[in-house]
Amino acid sequence: MNLTQRYQLSLALLTDMYQLTMAQGYWKKGMAEQEAVFHLYFRKNPFKGGYTVSAGLADAIDLLRHFQFTATDLDYLRSLTGSQGQPLFEEEFLEHLRKLTFSCDVDAIPEGTVVFPDEPLLRIKGPMLQCQLLETPLLTILNFQTLIATKAARVVDAAQGDNVLEFGMRRAQGPDGALSAARAAFIGGVGATSNLLAGQLFNIPVKGTHAHSWVMSFDEEQEAFRAYADVFPHDSVFLVDTYNTLEGIRKAIDVAQKMRENGQELKGIRLDSGDLAYLSIEGRKMLDEAGFPEVSILASNDLDEHLIQSLKLQGAKIDTWGIGTKMVTAYDQPALGGVYKLAAFRQSGGEWEYKLKLSEQLIKVSTPGILQVRRFYKGNTIVGDMIYSEPLQINASATMVHPNDPTQRKSFSQDCTHEDLLVPIFRTGEAVYSSPDLPEIQKRTKQQLSLLHETYRRFLNPHIYKVGLEEQLHELKMNLVIELRKGAQNAKE
Repeated sequence: MNLTQRYQLSLALLTDMYQLTMAQGYWKKGMAEQEAVFHLYFRKNPFKGGYTVSAGLADAIDLLRHFQFTATDLDYLRSLTGSQGQPLFEEEFLEHLRKLTFSCDVDAIPEGTVVFPDEPLLRIKGPMLQCQLLETPLLTILNFQTLIATKAARVVDAAQGDNVLEFGMRRAQGPDGALSAARAAFIGGVGATSNLLAGQLFNIPVKGTHAHSWVMSFDEEQEAFRAYADVFPHDSVFLVDTYNTLEGIRKAIDVAQKMRENGQELKGIRLDSGDLAYLSIEGRKMLDEAGFPEVSILASNDLDEHLIQSLKLQGAKIDTWGIGTKMVTAYDQPALGGVYKLAAFRQSGGEWEYKLKLSEQLIKVSTPGILQVRRFYKGNTIVGDMIYSEPLQINASATMVHPNDPTQRKSFSQDCTHEDLLVPIFRTGEAVYSSPDLPEIQKRTKQQLSLLHETYRRFLNPHIYKVGLEEQLHELKMNLVIELRKGAQNAKE
């Protein structure tokens, strides 16, 4: 089920107030239909990592496909007033919004692609007013899902092939946070979710055990396990740490032996507290000695990629990981920090004027142009990404310049292959791209990560992947920076 179906209402007002006030300004000044190009990108990999996994495009496509202002939306805008009590929005402007039909060109990087700072995840070209209105909803969709997909990919990497389950709904930022996180986590590589609504909407496998309250509602722990086995004779995983974990494992084994006598097998035990390395090692010994080597040991309890990696190094005998709070909330970095910047503008029938945002911080100076990302491969490894402007020809030497340090340059040899990452999504408002289903997107994530050298995937001080501006684009940007700084200096004088 897609985004608009989940809400059953218009999402045109899923935006910031200033997007509408600017839109009225463009309309009133005769700029609404002038053509613009915006890019959506981020400046730093999250979690101090070496890569990011793109996600959220399917929801963005659905929002754009159904973008329109309903009578209810316009009535609400009509009710807003300015500081003097006057209507904030003019009736003629509201009528313009009523007739508005999405007509932009959109290019984007497919979900599940490994991406890096400064690279446009999405490019939108079309009437200035439309492009402006879409800034906030596109950012809120792509920022969050990209963040969670990246976190999930890191957790799955740390698990080294073990099962990873998403258990975070109760700690997520509200219902939509839980649903979007479940979808994005699956893209990142998790095998299942505990969120039944996400399972229903997205066709994600669902998994679950039982809570401490189940055990506490019986007089004896062993009685609770027997009762659960009676209800789910082929799908029982016992939570063994309600009172004393090792004793709980012994009682689980006793019940498992009775189950076996009835032709049933215990699926697993879950550890949710305590020294997970020690308890899993001891639990594995107990299960194996009792003749249950196939019983899985599942661990939960505020896990993330760093703790999983540590437990692995300690020899923990855990083969299934239930990840909650720290994945669905991106606990150690709760925002990606993606931005949406104007890069080109032109009057009807005129030449493109390239635009950039200046800043005292070099990392915040935006890049002008109509941008595309070319990825270079050497064999089965990706070796660098070049950001270039489509109206310019790529230089013959295929040389790129570091975005923030012009002394660093890289050329790609002729034996490298390449592909352009941004693909057509909409043309003049018509969708020309069909989103793959989630298992295909998840498969793409896995394949993409396999192309990335392991030094970029490590959690501590990862190698920095090479991304740069094509030489002519870098020159264009520097000339524009100099021109704008000179203009600012002259204005001061």
